[in-house]
Amino acid sequence: MTEELFREDATAFECQARVVSADERGIVLDRTVFYPLGGGQAGDAGWLRLPDGREIAIADTRKDKERPGLILHLPAPGSDPAALPPGQAVVARIDAARRQAHMRFHTATHLLCALVPHPVDGCSITAGYARLDFHMTEPLDKEALSAGIARLVGAARPVRHRWISEAELDANPQLVRSMSVQPPRGLGRIRVLEIEGIDLQPCGGTHVANTAEVGPVVVTRIEKKSATTRRVVLGFAEPAAGRG
Repeated sequence: MTEELFREDATAFECQARVVSADERGIVLDRTVFYPLGGGQAGDAGWLRLPDGREIAIADTRKDKERPGLILHLPAPGSDPAALPPGQAVVARIDAARRQAHMRFHTATHLLCALVPHPVDGCSITAGYARLDFHMTEPLDKEALSAGIARLVGAARPVRHRWISEAELDANPQLVRSMSVQPPRGLGRIRVLEIEGIDLQPCGGTHVANTAEVGPVVVTRIEKKSATTRRVVLGFAEPAAGRG
């Protein structure tokens, strides 16, 4: 299995690793800081640096559906992943600005969940925006939600993760807010994210360490997607940073 360093430290933007395999499906490393697409959060992009200074650009990161437990680093067009032999040492480095945007938006969606106490039936977190689809019928107020997020950001509450057993989750089913994505089973434990005094729910994504780090995030629009679905889209109040 690929060692998932991002699960314990979302601020680790670089690591030493070795190539397990490299073919048309992508590059598998023995350990990685690259987060793969999942739970609504986009995969990381970045670079693999070889000892001779050459770099292979990574355009996206995905879970290997054919080989559970492995993570595929997808090279940008024009790269030749087959040129990397098994055992090759590399430095894996993510696009830090992209990851920081994901962390800020993902944490902001948890704040939004605290403000809108309804089940979530859709989620997307990218470097440019985030959205949550809530299973509800009543209308939502854009300005009120933006003000609520600003208040929770300003509260500067600690954000941390911990692990609970599957039995603990079964005993507390109310922790699961998502209707569309269920926590992964079979490993004996479930990762939960806690924003002190604000939110607690299963989540495998990357987040900031304090709500103050979310910064200025606002609701850019609210849509009625169906009779029972309200979509809330979040954006940065300032331009996102460039390449990290």
